[in-house]
Amino acid sequence: MSRKKILLSVTTYPLPSRNYDELVCTAGFLEDGSWIRIYPVPLSFLSGLKRSGVVQQTKYTWIELDVVKRSDDFRPESHSPKDYEFKDLVVSERLNTDHNWAERKKICLQKVYTNLTQLIEDSKAPHNVSLATFKPTKILSFEIEKDESDWKPVWQALQQQQTLFDEPKDNFPKVPYKFYYRFEDDAKRESRLMIEDWEIGALYWNCLRDAQNDERRALEKVRLKYDTDFRLNKDIYLFLGTTKPWHIRRMKNPFVIIGVFYPKKETQFSLF
Repeated sequence: MSRKKILLSVTTYPLPSRNYDELVCTAGFLEDGSWIRIYPVPLSFLSGLKRSGVVQQTKYTWIELDVVKRSDDFRPESHSPKDYEFKDLVVSERLNTDHNWAERKKICLQKVYTNLTQLIEDSKAPHNVSLATFKPTKILSFEIEKDESDWKPVWQALQQQQTLFDEPKDNFPKVPYKFYYRFEDDAKRESRLMIEDWEIGALYWNCLRDAQNDERRALEKVRLKYDTDFRLNKDIYLFLGTTKPWHIRRMKNPFVIIGVFYPKKETQFSLF
């Protein structure tokens, strides 16, 4: 067991699960820029962080808590909270976006991969890297695919069960679409990875509400942010993470996109 100071940075979209461990997973950075994964985490914790009695946003917030390395997960970054009631939790400041995300960059960009082949090699034993910050050389496209509109029946039943925290599970609706980035690395290797960040799922539901349940208009709004705005105006980095089953099976590429880091592009003007 050890006490860690963690900058919360990504949360995957909630999934119904037979055990609560895989319902939601969150990850972030230690002060030295290394990654850490924490699960299980109750959703009420993620949505209800308080500092001085005021609820604040979760992303890019520093927290301190005692964690234990998971014995059932070979990935070195994987830990569990020691106290599932989080009585030992201390919530600190949230890093803002001043000076084009300068404070966030100091932590999140200490180690950046630019070559996917190298990252996949490092995901193998003995290193077993399962979380990484990746800088694509070029974003080729943002793609949307239709998916099932509802959870599988067995997962719907699981949503009604009690959790190990003795509270009903939040019934998060299934996003009926899958979102992908197609990109190139510094060796011109082309990849297509799914985006499993909670942020893009929440964006879809917010856009659908604003579009009065018009899915086509909602998807246009999602594309406007992740394709048009991000590709034209943002300096995109991808937070990549492996799924445990894919990593165990040593899939050709065990990574998915678990977050997007998007400060503005910095333009240098000539003095002459």
